Amino acid sequence: LIPVPRDFPTNWMARHEANVVEAKKGGIDLLFIGDSITDGWRWGNGGSKIWPQLYAPRHAANFGIGWDRIQNVLWQIENGELENISPKVVVLLIGTNNTGNEDNGQPRNTTPEIIAGVSNLVRQIQFRQPQSKILLLGIFPRGEKTDPIREQVKAVNAGISQLADGGKIKFLDLGEKFLAPDGTLSRDLFPDRLHPNERGYQIWADAMEPTLAPLLK
Repeated sequence: LIPVPRDFPTNWMARHEANVVEAKKGGIDLLFIGDSITDGWRWGNGGSKIWPQLYAPRHAANFGIGWDRIQNVLWQIENGELENISPKVVVLLIGTNNTGNEDNGQPRNTTPEIIAGVSNLVRQIQFRQPQSKILLLGIFPRGEKTDPIREQVKAVNAGISQLADGGKIKFLDLGEKFLAPDGTLSRDLFPDRLHPNERGYQIWADAMEPTLAPLLK
């Protein structure tokens, strides 16, 4: 996957530049990188009430931008988003927008392409932030139980789980926390079957905390 910027949404470049400005200020111990699901920690119907209590006191920053794919995040970190900071932990959740099909029915990316893309992104973060621990999250389940994307997400997660090295890279798959026993993704947690609501973000935070907290020490 080749690093590229986006022209949609129209404020994408402005948001990237705002992330660069925030990075230049420094003082970030905990950095979240990702797409709209990470961006949603800011949303009123998402994680905006949880973030100030749980993450802001730990000098956290959120560089997630909606619609992003792996190749967009690669471009962002090659263009200043990791400069002048030295976070203890980077939480990375990316790849859902690389799964499935484009509007014309063509696959957005193959499973091997997505695994290779996430692998490259992890390497690029390590290269720029060798002191950081990376908490790589499995792509969250999405869609109906019968949606083919479900199987692609499982296959990608199985692949990227191999990046965990027993040292600075940890892999955490929270998917089961969001699913009912029959495998359905509850609309009580993911109203559009893609983005968590506030309850979904609380489950995410609670499930991630036992892994995250020791990494920040």
